Amino acid sequence: MPADLRPIFKAYDVRGIYPDQFDDEAAGHIGRAFARWIDAPKIVLGRDVRLSSPALAAAFAEGVTAEGVGVIELGLTTTDMVYFASGRRALPGAMFTASHNPPQYNGLKLCRSGAAPVGEETGLQQIREMAEGMPATGSPTPPAMSKGRVEQADILEEYLAHLLTFADVEGLQPLTVAADAANGMAGLVVPALFERLPMKLVPLYMELDGTFPNHPADPIQPENQADLRDAVTEHGADLGLAFDGDADRAFFVDELAQGVSGSLITALVAKGMLDRNPGATILYNLICSHVVPEVVRENGGNPIRTRVGHSFIKAIMAETNAVFGGEHSGHYYFRDHYNADSGLVASMVVMDRMSKAGLSLSELLAPLRRYVDSGEINTEVEDQRAAVERIASAYAEGRQDREDGLTVEYDDWWFNVRPSNTEPLLRLNVEGRTEGQLAEKTAEVLALIRGTG
Repeated sequence: MPADLRPIFKAYDVRGIYPDQFDDEAAGHIGRAFARWIDAPKIVLGRDVRLSSPALAAAFAEGVTAEGVGVIELGLTTTDMVYFASGRRALPGAMFTASHNPPQYNGLKLCRSGAAPVGEETGLQQIREMAEGMPATGSPTPPAMSKGRVEQADILEEYLAHLLTFADVEGLQPLTVAADAANGMAGLVVPALFERLPMKLVPLYMELDGTFPNHPADPIQPENQADLRDAVTEHGADLGLAFDGDADRAFFVDELAQGVSGSLITALVAKGMLDRNPGATILYNLICSHVVPEVVRENGGNPIRTRVGHSFIKAIMAETNAVFGGEHSGHYYFRDHYNADSGLVASMVVMDRMSKAGLSLSELLAPLRRYVDSGEINTEVEDQRAAVERIASAYAEGRQDREDGLTVEYDDWWFNVRPSNTEPLLRLNVEGRTEGQLAEKTAEVLALIRGTG
């Protein structure tokens, strides 16, 4: 009987330290459970460059094939390549990655056919319960069931051709672009992609190395963008791109070597997608800046606000036929990428926008810089519910909703406070009109969160 797998099953994926929390045996059990749950003839399987990924992926494949289901092994891939393969081949997919986590971690992202999400509320709990009841990996295949076949597939060229459809390649300007793969999976795709673009690439840490020797593959932390900012300055680059370990997220640096928020990129990409799809629906999560719905409306689109998290956004994209969805955290979702997120697709759209406008990125973004924000501030709180109610009471005169935690809006500022899915934390985001107002209101809400206000 497998150990309790609850500690490694999170809201959206499986994640844990290898091999103490997440080992080959667990991967084999999950493979068997997923094969039974998904009821498909084959599963596409990718993995990142982490040192534990080959063993975990092999154990998972062994579990899948023991249930009579075939495996298409893609080998080393980005997560969005697995989503692409799942969508293009109409098969479920699995990707071994721990994204931005340190090297000792690994994890597993699952999707249904067409890259549809598998999260806590869309099957992940059932898969965990089935996995916990599975026989040991290596147990005989059930009678009257032949073992599934494993086949190899290289989808890089097919994927590169797909990326090129998100820009007018003939119209791209000869930009200089610095890109930092952080020794993660973007290193597989970015050099090959730029060979097909009329641009100069300044590559940083493209060598695939699962120890991540240069800096963590977590570009949401400003310190991990330092080398990229330096490269933009040194080479006079027009744009900087930073990718996380599995390249499903991208972060952007302008020609002044300044980091750009995910909200501004969401607004910019939304404009581009509305140019190509007039009147389309655009999704944005509730911690995005108010500039996002404003820009969508100004450009004739229909903005829809969602909860934070990819499984919610992907589901609403499918329901509404939204052409694009963005999150402040650097996840960008595209209808034409099977409603899945891709830092590489977002990069193509941004370069296309810059080329069409004939403007630098800072010039292109200047009209969108209407607000200032705190970024996400995390505070450890023992009784999260009590803290949220204390805050709700203190701001009773504001416009409140409970879509995801508590959002309170006033005419000139707003905030959202929401509990973490996995830790005893409250996450605070504040947005205002001026730096002074932002500092005052952020301190005010933090005092309530910490019980000192």
